[in-house]
Amino acid sequence: MSLDLDAIKAKLTQLNKTDDRRNNLWKPEPGKQTIRIVPYVHRKENPFLEMYFHYDIAKRSMLSPITFGNADPVVEFAEKLKKTGDKDEWIMGRKIEPKMRTYVPVIVRGKESDGVKFWGFGKTVYSELLSIISDPDYGDITDLMNGRDITVEFTPAEGTERFPKTSIRVKPNTSAATEDKGVAEKVMNQIKITDLFPEPTYEELEQALADWMNPENADSDTTTPTTNGEAKTETTTKTEPKKTADVATAFNDLFNQ
Repeated sequence: MSLDLDAIKAKLTQLNKTDDRRNNLWKPEPGKQTIRIVPYVHRKENPFLEMYFHYDIAKRSMLSPITFGNADPVVEFAEKLKKTGDKDEWIMGRKIEPKMRTYVPVIVRGKESDGVKFWGFGKTVYSELLSIISDPDYGDITDLMNGRDITVEFTPAEGTERFPKTSIRVKPNTSAATEDKGVAEKVMNQIKITDLFPEPTYEELEQALADWMNPENADSDTTTPTTNGEAKTETTTKTEPKKTADVATAFNDLFNQ
């Protein structure tokens, strides 16, 4: 039996991508920390990168091609489900729609030598940042020479708080992003966001959707004692919920129309 070199190379690529994300993404730790949003050198007019992700149809999150204005079979299927007139299928359509998460390139104060990281956040933080930038008293807080640092306070979910909380406060004084030539070079040589989140092909998303809609039945072995003291193995098969089966049928019907 020979090794499947293609499979091994694919696994190595996946592991490298995981390491790249871990090293190039920034998540706030509990407490306060200070960061500086810097321009995204691959699109200097706007550092806010609106990315759409599928979180529910695969074992890992997958970037939706609609991020770049391209066709996405999951979105197409979701739209068809929402137009059937069936409430449950409308809910299912909403469930599998991609969700937006915004990323910005930042340098972390005290760790500037680590270079640019990408900070991802939800709608609340995004709206607050846009409101601050649109305020003439603040202006472009991402400007390399006259921008402003941001204090980010992260509170984990605990006790009666079901969800973590992220709050931000923009510093009142303007400052240069860095006066260190080495850090400046790292800012200008930042990687592309698509190096961390590559766009899947239409066919890859079709396959992910098909696998999600038609999961293989999981077999489990159970052992039952017999009258002679020996063990007898029985195989039981999980039955898929009726709704999943119904929507799987709808999947086939809608795409074959």
